[in-house]
Amino acid sequence: MKAHVVYDSAFGNTRSVAEAVAGSLGEVHATPVPVSEFDPGNLAAGDLLVVGSPINGWRPTPKITELLSALGGGQLKGVKAAAFDTRVRMFVHGDAAKKMAHALRDSGADLISEPMPFYVKGSEGPLRPGEIDKAARWGKSLLEALERP
Repeated sequence: MKAHVVYDSAFGNTRSVAEAVAGSLGEVHATPVPVSEFDPGNLAAGDLLVVGSPINGWRPTPKITELLSALGGGQLKGVKAAAFDTRVRMFVHGDAAKKMAHALRDSGADLISEPMPFYVKGSEGPLRPGEIDKAARWGKSLLEALERP
């Protein structure tokens, strides 16, 4: 099994979360990969795919949306998956993680976690205090979910 942590990042915040998640996956040895460098041909049944995006106009970035569209049609059958986004804490905001999770499930992936938000200060960040630790804890919870029968 391999783990793939794929992200798009405008100001480095989503990349930082992806790095923390990948670093917490222990023996799975995940490397965070920008969406523009990800090769979907490397995915296999049993792999973990974690997808992250900043909220861009109430949804994932166009590059992440394009990747998820390309993975449609049941191509992710047997792949375990999770999604996260980075967002500003506001009364009203988009939910890119939920949209990505739906796309992953619609493509046949088995979701192993609820979509996870990570919060930034202002539109360019930085991440709010504690968010990197939260990302590491979430990554460990993904690893634990993989180990459950």
